Amino acid sequence: QVQLVESGGGLVQAGGSLRLSCAASGRTFSRYAVGWFRQAPGKEREFVAAINGNGGSTYYADFVKGRFTISRDNAKKTTYLQMNTLKPEDTAVYYCTAGVVFGIKIPEYDYWGQGTQVTVSS
Repeated sequence: QVQLVESGGGLVQAGGSLRLSCAASGRTFSRYAVGWFRQAPGKEREFVAAINGNGGSTYYADFVKGRFTISRDNAKKTTYLQMNTLKPEDTAVYYCTAGVVFGIKIPEYDYWGQGTQVTVSS
């Protein structure tokens, strides 16, 4: 069982930066891939980024490549999403998720956090 708690969301102007954190519980955190998804009002939840258990491999959605960076610190059981050059269209609730499969699809992940709101003003 893994529990996930996101933090770091907030209101930022376009062009600004935020760093989201996802703190995990459980002994075997390094076994799990961690992903970030987001959901804007009226839209479906979509993949943002993922990182494998040892942090050696990452996936990114095309719309965040070059702007967002995912990383993890297994000793702290924490995953980060550094978001730079934010745009108003990045406004959404951002969810952290963990699973044994390293993928980009929602069904591949087993555990979800409650989400953190990111709002980017123009």
